[in-house]
Amino acid sequence: MPENDALRALIEIEEVWERIDRVEERLIEVSRTGDDFLTDITQHLLFAGGKRYRPLLTQLAGRLGPSRDRRLIEAGAAVELIHIGSLYHDDVMDGADTRRGTVSVNAKWGNSQAILAGDFLIARASEIAAAYLGIESVRLLAETYCELVTGQALELRLTGDLGHGPDRHYRVIGGKTASLIRTSARLGAIASDASSEVVEAVSSAIWELGMVFQLTDDALDLVATEEDIGKPIGNDLLQGVYTLPVLLALEGPSGARVKALLQPEGPLTRERVEEVVGLVREEGFVDVVIRECRDRLATAAEAIACLPDPETRTIFRQMGDFLVDRVEIVDNGAGR
Repeated sequence: MPENDALRALIEIEEVWERIDRVEERLIEVSRTGDDFLTDITQHLLFAGGKRYRPLLTQLAGRLGPSRDRRLIEAGAAVELIHIGSLYHDDVMDGADTRRGTVSVNAKWGNSQAILAGDFLIARASEIAAAYLGIESVRLLAETYCELVTGQALELRLTGDLGHGPDRHYRVIGGKTASLIRTSARLGAIASDASSEVVEAVSSAIWELGMVFQLTDDALDLVATEEDIGKPIGNDLLQGVYTLPVLLALEGPSGARVKALLQPEGPLTRERVEEVVGLVREEGFVDVVIRECRDRLATAAEAIACLPDPETRTIFRQMGDFLVDRVEIVDNGAGR
């Protein structure tokens, strides 16, 4: 089942999807630039689709307070604009040719246009926050983008470095992924006028969900086929990005062999990558990461125990389980 359909089956709350439809309309409206050429670029990934995972979290957290007004729509649009703008920048740095099943902005219009379009979208998020969400939310989005940039910058510095270990990897994924996912929920709770206790509880829980989001994505890179995730197995390795299962394998029984495979004298070949992936999986390091994800979800469940809406609590738990289950399903389907 496609992930969008799976999320709709998981979140059977009509008001949430009605607000997501309004977020979509708002995204199209605020991504217009006054210049048709630039607008084509800023809207390119919007029309390519996507799960809208972050605005979904905003709308779910928006059920935790007494207010239901346009602030929830503006908050959902703001976090998605930051996310998409950062993807434009990521694709430039990675030299990516595709994104979401279509040609990437940088491949179609060039790096300079992609960077400028990403800047425009991120600036528009700040404009929305200032106009509708208040100074606390403006500060939150600015701080979050600083975290995102810091995490991405650290990942760039660590690319190709086999010695950085898990701790710095957690800093990378916390900054580049979990920070914006946490803010998506926090912003929704704030926009609904939830109590400070609820805002802090949902922030703590969704931080863990954000970490699981990236850890499971990293695991999928080692167990999924190109048909499953739209990119070749071990793609992160080919780019010199060493995720948690690989970093653990470097410290494991076959660590010397893994290191030798990843540091060839010539280019890293697909055959070497496949051998590394095989060693990581055979020695159980994907399973280790899955267990860590389950532990993080247990921590998240404790954090949200105080939330006032039981249906929302259940959905948050199920969203976490969905992330981990999809890895286990793909991994088992690969013949383990």
